[in-house]
Amino acid sequence: MKVVRILSLVITGVLFFYILSTFTIPRVVDKKYNTVTLSPPYEVSVAARSLYDSLPFIADLHCDALLWKRDLSIRHTYGHLDFPRMQEANEALQGFTIVSKTPKNMNFNSNTGDSDNITTLFIAQGRPITSWFNLTERALLQCQQLKHYAIDPSNHFRVITSAQSLSSYIIDRKSNKQLVAGFLGIEGMQVLRGQLSNVDKLYDAGVRMMAPVHFFDNRLGGSAHGIQKGGLTNFGRKVIRKMEEKHMIVDLAHASPTLIDDVLAMATQPVVVSHTGVKGTCDNIRNLSDRHLKLIAEKGGLIGIAAFQQADCGLEATATAKALAYASHLVGVEHVALGSDFDGAVRTHYDITGYPLLVDALLHEGFSHQQIALIMGENVLSFLMNQLPST
Repeated sequence: MKVVRILSLVITGVLFFYILSTFTIPRVVDKKYNTVTLSPPYEVSVAARSLYDSLPFIADLHCDALLWKRDLSIRHTYGHLDFPRMQEANEALQGFTIVSKTPKNMNFNSNTGDSDNITTLFIAQGRPITSWFNLTERALLQCQQLKHYAIDPSNHFRVITSAQSLSSYIIDRKSNKQLVAGFLGIEGMQVLRGQLSNVDKLYDAGVRMMAPVHFFDNRLGGSAHGIQKGGLTNFGRKVIRKMEEKHMIVDLAHASPTLIDDVLAMATQPVVVSHTGVKGTCDNIRNLSDRHLKLIAEKGGLIGIAAFQQADCGLEATATAKALAYASHLVGVEHVALGSDFDGAVRTHYDITGYPLLVDALLHEGFSHQQIALIMGENVLSFLMNQLPST
């Protein structure tokens, strides 16, 4: 009996400290990895503020906020975004992409998929056990997390899944500027676990954009940061075909050059690169070459420019503006957009309320008011209206 009592006390103690850690560790980790170069409040020129306040539709293609179990309905002093800060920034639409797995000692040049940081993170966050070791369940949980916010009317939040829901949202937002919205994407299709039927599961959960790879090679093909850096596999081709059948958007962020070539060769619909830089201003393995920028644009695609040092080789909004200018001059302003990578375990130049800094920098790059409106969101709106399922 004494042994049983001791064992019971040990188990109780372990559970107590585990539960306690789920309230403290996630916040500490979130604050550590999602930082900014320049903290708010942000000061900009009168011209930039006036232009920013007149923008009809602000949108960003990529953030990883769902990874951190942060209550997005509450304003925070850390991380890059939440609904109150989206409202302050007058952002209408945010792409919420799902991270399912990242390798330990992750780097830009060479990673395997043999290890996983996210399992430890999800355990520390106290997420459901079903999501600890099953990548599909891990992705579905994050889908449910975002959709849950839309249930409570006080959050003024909607999840966009179709051109029809986007149209309805735009109409309703004209009379309620507090309304914000998001759409779901996947960062790395290792979440499929090699099963084509999981495309249907994710679609039914609200996912409308998926990237074949993230930081390591998987069953679909090669990552820019993987070992082989190869092209699409046969399974990868089947997935791309199925996505196009369902009007899901293919995202080529993090893809190897060969994989980009393979997707563009078979794609019958425009693709996006949700968050990237360009080699023309920041030459590294992660960023797009001039050739790929042109090919993506020729397909009617959209290129989201990120806002952190590894993407644009700078520490402030001017670096992002230079990358946007380079891409715009090369392929046309109608093919570029915002793809911040907010809350992607990176140090961004600003949080979401710092978008006016980017507008100021774009004015200095010589962009017109109309061109800035396209970059800041109207290109995303047009693209999604044309590419999302109709209903």
